Amino acid sequence: MRGFFRWFKANTKMKRWIILIIIGILLCLYGMSKILTSNQIEFIELAKIVVIFALGFIFIVYSIVAVQKRTLEILVEDTDKRNLEEKSNVKSLIFNKRVYNQGPKIVVIGGGSGLNSVLKGLKKYTDNITAIVTVSDYGAQKTESRRVLEALPLDDIKESIVALSEKEDAMEKLMNFKFKYGRLKELSFSDMYFIAMQDTYKDFTESVKQSQSIFNMTGKVLPVTMEEIKICAELEDGTVIESKEKIPEVINEKTCKINRIFINPSNCKASPGVIEAIMEADAVVIGPGSLYTNVIPNLLVKGVAKAIKETKAFKIYVSNIMTEPGQTDNYTLSEHIKAINEHVGKGIVEYCIYDTGEIVPEYIRKYNMEGSELVEQDTSKVKVEGVYLLQRKLSYIENGFIRHNPDAIAASIIELICDDLKFNNMENNTKYMMLNNKLKDSKKNLKVQDKENKKKIKEDKKDDKDKQRKSKFFKKYSQRIESIQESDLKQKKKEELRKRRG
Repeated sequence: MRGFFRWFKANTKMKRWIILIIIGILLCLYGMSKILTSNQIEFIELAKIVVIFALGFIFIVYSIVAVQKRTLEILVEDTDKRNLEEKSNVKSLIFNKRVYNQGPKIVVIGGGSGLNSVLKGLKKYTDNITAIVTVSDYGAQKTESRRVLEALPLDDIKESIVALSEKEDAMEKLMNFKFKYGRLKELSFSDMYFIAMQDTYKDFTESVKQSQSIFNMTGKVLPVTMEEIKICAELEDGTVIESKEKIPEVINEKTCKINRIFINPSNCKASPGVIEAIMEADAVVIGPGSLYTNVIPNLLVKGVAKAIKETKAFKIYVSNIMTEPGQTDNYTLSEHIKAINEHVGKGIVEYCIYDTGEIVPEYIRKYNMEGSELVEQDTSKVKVEGVYLLQRKLSYIENGFIRHNPDAIAASIIELICDDLKFNNMENNTKYMMLNNKLKDSKKNLKVQDKENKKKIKEDKKDDKDKQRKSKFFKKYSQRIESIQESDLKQKKKEELRKRRG
């Protein structure tokens, strides 16, 4: 009985259809009673009765269809254990995990925080996510843990596993944990874990795949290649830089742009499963992230660019919001896409999702101080490259920094897939209903997030003004305030002595 009354909760959205069924039944009964009780019926009266009866019948049929559709949507929501707190908990529904396994297959290529933002958003829609990341230290100095254990540079893989985990905070603490005592001092848990897994499965790619079930991840992570590669930059003046860490420094010294990026070894092969994942994908997402050190290097691995060109998937590039000092200084939106095309040829990017640029100037100034600025949106030049543009509100403020909103990126990608399903008359498909239902909820949440973000920005601006006023005041009058406070204390002590003597 308790399970029956759950259908009448506001979040189940069933009451409206139940009420409409009751209204339809009453209209049908009214029409039938009029026919049975009337001795003689005129044509106009008969027409009214027929219309009322037909209307009641339509209400009943339409409501029953809507109830069945909504029941399927609730089933999808209730079996999504990744967001149980936000969903209706209808225990009587049958568990059907296949709904998620049949979600769209999405491949995300890149590295760093940009890649992780996309993964965090997409895992709310489908289980079929494949993150393809680089295995490279970019010439950086090895950590003590890597040196002792002779471990591969797996920071991007580690961060992607964290992003796809159900409990991100707990996983992040575990992966970044370093032992503090004994023989294990300064050794990283993540380095030890990957070495143990590789020894167990005798294959690194397989060991990373197995981490999906061990860590209860949504989707999987694949290294783009099994070889440890170096990312090298050739500048316009012919200078070759073999360390990512030195690229900004050398560029600023020479005031010279990057001519091309190349990887060493140049003929490294893609890891098992990478090409297959791209060919089977419904969407391939490239970026956001450092153009020359996170995005393009993955595309230079043998077979990756060819597979992206040949796949029937949507090929989507998520643009950076800000330029990167020492890499993409003064780069416009079209120059980002042009750089990709120059390295691997056209056909890699079909759609480009870019930000509206509605960011509070105070935050932009902080980035300007570090040599970064908003990516100019020269949309007319992008269209010349044969790329379809999708303008979305992608940015939000997190801990005082401009970041890509994971929910906004994911919603834009899923909307593209939904529109394609709708175009192919697949509105009644389980995949479409699941995605469309979640997309509606996501858009509502994005509006709430946007309001909260604006409110937070106002509060931050107010706090900054208060701090500035306070700091200026105290700098000028701090000594005077201290002397006043001291004199007040002396005066109080004198009064207390007088009272005692008196």
